Amino acid sequence: MPFWEHMAELRRRLVIVAAVLFLGSIAAYVWAPMFYDFMMAPVLKALEGKELETFGLRFKVGLYVAIILGSPIIIWQAMAFFLPAFRQKERKYVIPTFIAMVILFVGGVVFCYEIILTVAFRWMIDQAWQGVNIMPGASAWFQGASLLMIGFGIGFQIPIVIFYLVLFDIVPYKKMRQNWRVAYVGLITLAAIATPDWSPVTMGLLAVALIALYELSMFLARILLSKRIAAQKAAEAA
Repeated sequence: MPFWEHMAELRRRLVIVAAVLFLGSIAAYVWAPMFYDFMMAPVLKALEGKELETFGLRFKVGLYVAIILGSPIIIWQAMAFFLPAFRQKERKYVIPTFIAMVILFVGGVVFCYEIILTVAFRWMIDQAWQGVNIMPGASAWFQGASLLMIGFGIGFQIPIVIFYLVLFDIVPYKKMRQNWRVAYVGLITLAAIATPDWSPVTMGLLAVALIALYELSMFLARILLSKRIAAQKAAEAA
């Protein structure tokens, strides 16, 4: 499409995303206590009965719940913007990719909720010492927990990135396999960026999860793209 048509398409996609977040935030605002109790259950377990101070909490609950629950629509709008640039033979990957991205995002959020939150917040609470009181604010703690879940959801997109790097021959499988140390350092750096609390516990757990996903992605790429990998080896041999 011409440049201005791309801009019009981008505006349309952003309007849809904004509408989803606006309407989702309003709906979540109404049921904010229910969403808060559910999402903060692992954190409240770590706080062990400490009361939380609150200010403007309902607005944050509405926004972050809308982002998490509206993630499938947001992901689809992002993909749909680039869809006109795909060749016809490449469009067959769009729907499987969309499904995989949603599943991986939800998997990252659930992994964070079930395993990470309680451990991470308990570690942060344990860093206090005698004479230093923990004064937890509900708004700040909820934002931290929500950003962690979103960060894990984004981090779990690694298999999609690796699959397409190999599929489109941007980085050959052999080169990616040989440079696993560089990949590991990159994933550890990504884990540090994606975790808003800067806790070594959450960084470490996310890094381990990303490295495991990386190795699983390489294994699946070797199976699903075996013909392409074999052709690359033959070309190198020739």
